[in-house]
Amino acid sequence: MYQALEDIRVIEACHYIAGPYCGKMFADYGADVIKIERPGTGDGARRLRPFADNDPHPEKSGVFLNLNTNKRGITLNMKNETGKKIFKDMVKTADVVIENFRPGVMDKLGLGYEVLEKTNPLLVMTSISNFGQDGPYRDFAMSELTINAVSGFMASCGLPEREPLKRGENAESYQAGLTAFVATMGALFVSRFQGEGQHVDVSIMEAMLGSVDNGARDKLSYLYSGELLVRHDPRITSRTLMPECVTPCKDGYVQWRANPTWWPRYLDMLAGGDEEKRAELEERFPDLYDITKLEESWAVCLEWSMDKTKQELMEEAQKYRVPCMKVSTPQDLVEDKHFKTVKFFSEIEHPVAGRFLYPGFPVKLKGCPTQMNRPAPLLGQHNEVVFGELGYNREDLVELKKAGVI
Repeated sequence: MYQALEDIRVIEACHYIAGPYCGKMFADYGADVIKIERPGTGDGARRLRPFADNDPHPEKSGVFLNLNTNKRGITLNMKNETGKKIFKDMVKTADVVIENFRPGVMDKLGLGYEVLEKTNPLLVMTSISNFGQDGPYRDFAMSELTINAVSGFMASCGLPEREPLKRGENAESYQAGLTAFVATMGALFVSRFQGEGQHVDVSIMEAMLGSVDNGARDKLSYLYSGELLVRHDPRITSRTLMPECVTPCKDGYVQWRANPTWWPRYLDMLAGGDEEKRAELEERFPDLYDITKLEESWAVCLEWSMDKTKQELMEEAQKYRVPCMKVSTPQDLVEDKHFKTVKFFSEIEHPVAGRFLYPGFPVKLKGCPTQMNRPAPLLGQHNEVVFGELGYNREDLVELKKAGVI
């Protein structure tokens, strides 16, 4: 069956997370994505935890396996003159090139956009970097921790009496990869329908600054009012008696959301259909905004919830249209009846790592199914096929390997 992007060819010269995640989006929606890795060592993501069987093998990194499903993989030394020629030959039949080297690296290699567009005038080249291709911070080194700091996100995250906190793991890199995918698709429309190639400049930092998260509220508050918002502890700064935080329960935690208009529903939920208890709660808490009774109201909530599981709490709250959701562990997500029903997780067999579940697709297209049917490639797995499409035979590949090209 036809896949949405199956007529698109992408050359991915990327490593670690942001670039490969952009390439993954293309591959999982049907594009022919050819991943280029350094001969011998491959993508640095091959050395990122977690590892299958806790074995730090370059073919067993969970990060690499997840980011590179449905791609074809080759090795190519892009610093070698023959390697550069091969890269340019590949670009002739490509729609997209994705790279996430430091700004200026592709130009120094003689493989910058100005060179490649002469080879393929309709080419869309997407460059992903820390701060973009221009500006005084262009060449600054950065990590996930420092991205969170300099973007302003950390200023509003964490308890007020403690140090600012970052978001977990590598959220910013994935966000930048998704931003790059959307931008590249837009540039492809220009290429296809207006006959003009594009160089797409994606800054991980600007992807953060322009994103819709709780940091956006802080930025907009300053831009429009000059007000600097401060971090607060929801346990002591609640404006109503409704919980608006994480609370414990029988087997974990749930997250509550508060709104004054939901107060009657909240009391109905605590009463559970008992009219006498409902009247008692109204008499006990006549003023939603009387936060002198905050601890008392929370005690009532905890007394009601502590003997229930997080799944039971979530489903009970939803009956009364009170926004309360369980704090899920990865195991919860895999076993959740909703995600099983919509078949979000896919099982794939890898020749070295083995059989595992993989996260599915964020968007489903009617009539254009997404298919996760190929595992991440072994290092150089598709050299013979891909280079064969360029006219190289097995003897040629032996010589290229001896010369350090592949």
